[in-house]
Amino acid sequence: MGTLLDRLDLPGDLKKLTVPQLEQLAGEIRELLIRVVSENGGHLAPNLGVVELTLALHSTFDSPRDHIIWDVGHQSYTHKIVTGRLHQFSSLRRLNGLSGFPKRSESEHDPFGTGHSSTSISAALGLAKARDLRGENYRIVAVIGDGALTGGMAYEALNHAGHIKADLLVVLNDNKMSIGSNVGGMSAYLGRIRSHPKYFKLKSNVENALDKYIPVLGKKMVRTAERLRGGLKYLVFPGMIFEELGLTYLGPVDGHNIASMKQVFSRAAQMKGPILVHVVTEKGKGYPYAEKSPEYFHGVGPFDLENGCPLKDKGGGPCYTEVFSRTLVRLAEENKNIVAITAAMASGTGLDRFRDAFPDRFFDVGIAEQHAVTLAAALACKGLQPVVAIYSTFLQRAFDQILHDVCLQKLPVLFAVDRAGITGEDGETHQGIFDLSYLRLAPHMSIMAPRNENELQQMLYTALTRKEGPAAIRYPRGSGEGVALAEPEPLPWGKGELLREGDDLLIVAAGTVANAALRAAEKLFWRGIKAAVINARFVKPLDEELILNWARRCPRVITVEENILAGGFGSAIMELLQQEGLSRPVKCLGIQDRFVEQGSRQELLTRYGLDSEGIYRAASRFLQEQKVERSL
Repeated sequence: MGTLLDRLDLPGDLKKLTVPQLEQLAGEIRELLIRVVSENGGHLAPNLGVVELTLALHSTFDSPRDHIIWDVGHQSYTHKIVTGRLHQFSSLRRLNGLSGFPKRSESEHDPFGTGHSSTSISAALGLAKARDLRGENYRIVAVIGDGALTGGMAYEALNHAGHIKADLLVVLNDNKMSIGSNVGGMSAYLGRIRSHPKYFKLKSNVENALDKYIPVLGKKMVRTAERLRGGLKYLVFPGMIFEELGLTYLGPVDGHNIASMKQVFSRAAQMKGPILVHVVTEKGKGYPYAEKSPEYFHGVGPFDLENGCPLKDKGGGPCYTEVFSRTLVRLAEENKNIVAITAAMASGTGLDRFRDAFPDRFFDVGIAEQHAVTLAAALACKGLQPVVAIYSTFLQRAFDQILHDVCLQKLPVLFAVDRAGITGEDGETHQGIFDLSYLRLAPHMSIMAPRNENELQQMLYTALTRKEGPAAIRYPRGSGEGVALAEPEPLPWGKGELLREGDDLLIVAAGTVANAALRAAEKLFWRGIKAAVINARFVKPLDEELILNWARRCPRVITVEENILAGGFGSAIMELLQQEGLSRPVKCLGIQDRFVEQGSRQELLTRYGLDSEGIYRAASRFLQEQKVERSL
């Protein structure tokens, strides 16, 4: 007969189902989620936690007429399943498949694309005002996790929504976690609310009693009565922050009780102004391994369904994040001034090891990259050596603070830019292909890019030894090259490395693509083409002496980078050649003016011509074009 999921016409049929049928459907969806994510990787724990919540929303509201915006969007898998993408779901996060995040071009049920945190309420408010200005009538719902409330942008939007009394619904999905456990005052505040399950009923009773027993004694007494009314509410339950911001608070509600949520959502849909419904869920619910380890299963690679163990990585060595983590702890044992900062990613950046070793020197600021960078700047002002470890795609959220608070003051803050370059299956919102460009333009900033894991630890040692101005080390996701890890020692500042000599062509590469460039040069050699290869190591400052010396010997130059071409490493090389008045044909290999879709890292490197075969083909075409031009 098939499953209930297979027989439904979604999302319309959800409104026809009884609560027991919706609960049955939730079980079927959980099985599908676990199976597909075990094969493809993805954000398992967040999605297991919102299955009932998603069904309650879609069985109450009318998507796509009513708009549902998912903050970050990594918890939108059930939403995708019930909005016409069930039969594509097995392609999740694969090349040419479904995105792991909401995407406007993918479905009319995704009214706003998301991928970074704390944006949903701002987006919902914009959609609500556009609706009102056009004289239309539909509901706007923003689903935001409690982790995203550590980001300041969420409060900016809440403040604005309460001020203008916009008609919208904010669903606070409270699972006590971001990627790891939540930090900060808001997390503690929500914990107090969760610990008082009768709070909402008590609050309502107090308000009714105050309305009944405080008489209106004329206009002069109204303000006094209102102050008394508000003060007595605080005596019953302090810190009613959402209502003070101008939102009507409903909750907390059990986020796995579909009947309760449907009742509250239906009530909220009839109310005016901004409403916040506080829903309490369990991250990883329904899969014991994810319930036990929600941080690990937040974003996970393919794993064994039966035991939850990760499938073996095919890489040749330890991952770059692990090498960074171990090296930093080792250096911090010798240097008491080293402190580490991250933005809700202690585990993802490898700083969990530092946290455990030096808890007093570790700061997790929540999803607040701007605050993280300015905090680091101030720590540096007092002689400490802050290491800020943030993924490339998220560090760009703090660009102003990097430029204004760190670089302008020439402060020795070290940025460990994890997941730089092509990161893979998370797609457009998470590829780290802009950092060379946005960091290179900042005065006083130095930028390093290791070609293997041994260079990473050497660069970390170099930067923390030098202590002169800001620096960034950008390194990729995944396994290293499998090289031996030597004792860390400082590299000559601003000096590159000649990997291969040649006089027909110069290839200058930044980062791990230098290894692919070297292999491409070896293939060119068997065609009788002698290519020199330089591992730049430093994107800023460039090793001008080395690059210019070999550019003078070679009649053509190719640059290779795992970054957007506009303003990146290739641009730096061309600027250098122009500055020195050295005229050479230059071919820049990197990412053209576009965002990069999801797919495995290797698939995308191949697609964009940044593997050894792609570099070899590009070099062959370049040489042929030059040969044709000279013959004309």
